[in-house]
Amino acid sequence: MDDDDALRRAHPDLSLGALDRKMGVRVVEASPERVVATMPVETNTQSFGLLHGGAMACLAEAVGSWAAVIHAGPGRTVVGVDLNATHHRSAREGVVTATAEPLHRGSTVATYEVTVRDEQDRRLCTARMTSLILARRPAG
Repeated sequence: MDDDDALRRAHPDLSLGALDRKMGVRVVEASPERVVATMPVETNTQSFGLLHGGAMACLAEAVGSWAAVIHAGPGRTVVGVDLNATHHRSAREGVVTATAEPLHRGSTVATYEVTVRDEQDRRLCTARMTSLILARRPAG
């Protein structure tokens, strides 16, 4: 099973992006109700050896966006319109897990709360990701 399997099972057009792969993201679970992904701390640190807040925000945006795409369904696409993140603490080692769960799933807007936790289940970050749902334009 590769890192894209859970996403592809949930939506045929989904796969990890280049940045997701560089960051070592692995999708564990993917459905409209919940997307869960992990990311290593080691390759995503800032200059002081702590997990970079931007890496946590990037992970939160990814899982929130994937959940919105799955909710929107085939023939529709999403664009992110808002991401906010509160960093509660950081990590120096291990793997973090991001979980996106819906706050609102409408026909034009989907909002997900994303929590990022460490291996001790401590909350590192709370984010909110909002996406606009659009009809997919034909290629060309």
